[in-house]
Amino acid sequence: MERDEVAEVLAKPISRQLLESSIPARLAYDGLDGDPRVIPIGFWTDGGNLVMATVPNSAKVAALRRNPRVAITIDTQDQWPPRVLLIRGAARLDLVDGVPDGYLEASRKVTPAEQFETWEQGVRALYEQMVVITVEPDWAKLLDFETTIPKAVEDLILARQARS
Repeated sequence: MERDEVAEVLAKPISRQLLESSIPARLAYDGLDGDPRVIPIGFWTDGGNLVMATVPNSAKVAALRRNPRVAITIDTQDQWPPRVLLIRGAARLDLVDGVPDGYLEASRKVTPAEQFETWEQGVRALYEQMVVITVEPDWAKLLDFETTIPKAVEDLILARQARS
């Protein structure tokens, strides 16, 4: 998929809503044992990239060093029709000192306001370093089930229409 096509998908209003929401991303990657993994993870955006942070010695860091290809889903579960943003790309890993500001802002979306200050102090005391995972999307698709649907469903509809 061309870079401008990816940017067009990510710029759609529903995509922007999902990217700015408090919904965790679901990050899929190949584990060290070769089996697939999918985990919920907080994220923030940095231009056109999705960014996450984690503990340097986490299993996902080791796995992403071996195979940086990932898939990410951000989707609603409490509304109809569902909204689904699908993203693929390669993860870049950067070891940073302290806690990235983006990590704190992403966490602010899900941490109750009255608990955030205490939570932030605990995080800053715990993490001397973090690994920032940056994914530059090289493929993206928005499924809003009004203007876009999964390709297989679209093909089924077209096939039925052709037979009618």
